[in-house]
Amino acid sequence: MNVLMVTSECAPFVKTGGLADVVGALPGALAPLGLDVRVMLPAYPGLFPLLPQGEEVARFDDLPGGPGRLVQVQAQGLVLLLLDAPQLYDRAGKPYTGPDGRDWADNHLRFGALAQAAARICFDGLPGWKPEVLHAHDWQAGLAPVYLKQAGRAVPKSVLTIHNIAFQGRFGPQVLGELGLRDDWFHADGLEYYGDLSVLKAGLVYADAGTTVSPTYAREILTPEFGMGLEGVLQARAADLSGILNGIDTGAWNPSADEALARTFDAKTLARKAENRAEIAARLGLERGEGPLFCVISRLTGQKGLDTLAEAIPHLVAEGAQLALLGSGEPALEEAYTRAAQQFPGRVGVQIGYDEAFSHLLQGGSDAILIPSRFEPCGLTQLYGLRYGTLPVVARTGGLADTVIDANAAALAVGVATGFVLDSVSRQGIEAGISRTCAAYADRKLWQGMQRAAMRQPVGWETSARAYADLYATLQA
Repeated sequence: MNVLMVTSECAPFVKTGGLADVVGALPGALAPLGLDVRVMLPAYPGLFPLLPQGEEVARFDDLPGGPGRLVQVQAQGLVLLLLDAPQLYDRAGKPYTGPDGRDWADNHLRFGALAQAAARICFDGLPGWKPEVLHAHDWQAGLAPVYLKQAGRAVPKSVLTIHNIAFQGRFGPQVLGELGLRDDWFHADGLEYYGDLSVLKAGLVYADAGTTVSPTYAREILTPEFGMGLEGVLQARAADLSGILNGIDTGAWNPSADEALARTFDAKTLARKAENRAEIAARLGLERGEGPLFCVISRLTGQKGLDTLAEAIPHLVAEGAQLALLGSGEPALEEAYTRAAQQFPGRVGVQIGYDEAFSHLLQGGSDAILIPSRFEPCGLTQLYGLRYGTLPVVARTGGLADTVIDANAAALAVGVATGFVLDSVSRQGIEAGISRTCAAYADRKLWQGMQRAAMRQPVGWETSARAYADLYATLQA
């Protein structure tokens, strides 16, 4: 089966978040199941010099925003289809924002072009290859199912995966003509969302199936608390919506062979984690501590609960623990954690920014990872934590709830506990979770048993890839 994935980012080439990791790993997991997956994304500046020589496989004269061409490249085990449209993508800044941090004013054209090019590939095919399923990821690809339906084509079938419903691609109605969308579809049951175009809503209405990245999140987004205004649309499509957990690339995230670690280890050599902790301490100026080392690897935003976690740092230090943080985001939170490092020298270490290798070291040397998100569609850092025996301390939401087994008495009794689930994302709830973690850490036999249980968890893509393959097959039946 031929599958065209349409996305705005793909690891390791372009990454701003977990979407890139998913799209970078899922095609390889689908290949052993007999699926031929190609990944279509914009040719952002700097991509071509990093990649092998490509081949032009299609040319478009009249995409939204102007002409473009499609270049096929094989790299890192993936077949990439890069939409080369310099007037849309060849500019300084990030994939969605300019150097000033503001959204590009023509994002509707930038990603409308991507979606329309994908639809045309579905209609016309490429040399020796034609999609049988189109799999769109997040709002940036959300118009691809719309263009398929607008052309009246019954095939290929389309799937839209919601990685984060908070980002919806909302634009004024004046863009309909620029995007080649039908005016008579601009109504409450179609493209229209409170007078505007919501690209994510449009994709959800017109895709043949929808998925999101965990079973719990699939249920949560049917409610006003988590649906971000789209709960009504999702309720109407509930029969076609499923939650499939993300996996991780267990080759890239392998504590027994990770070159970013000071010392590799496995479930039988957990004592070696101490050497990685020592390297973290040297990097961040932390003292040698007897209590647990907590880490945070995250965008610094309110969604991640990191405003409340900052308030709990004095309690963490009072418990005899340490904190190592890697991340960037809201300036107020960057400042709050920088101040905490100054207030608690040797106990709190902070690196503002993102460093992939250091994120591996933090997983390899920390004892626990704090993830107090207010909502979390799936989350990947807790899966990395499980893989590395770094016990997750998580909110009871989304994929966090689906992947971490709380250290309650029943779970501990049968040896299946893999982390700590917070009662609430309040200061009191986070402090209680920190205290529970510190108490468990003091019992070395219990702690190591939890680490080994965590490292036994199946966090790879095999099960999830089978679920996607089954979904594709169902759509084709």
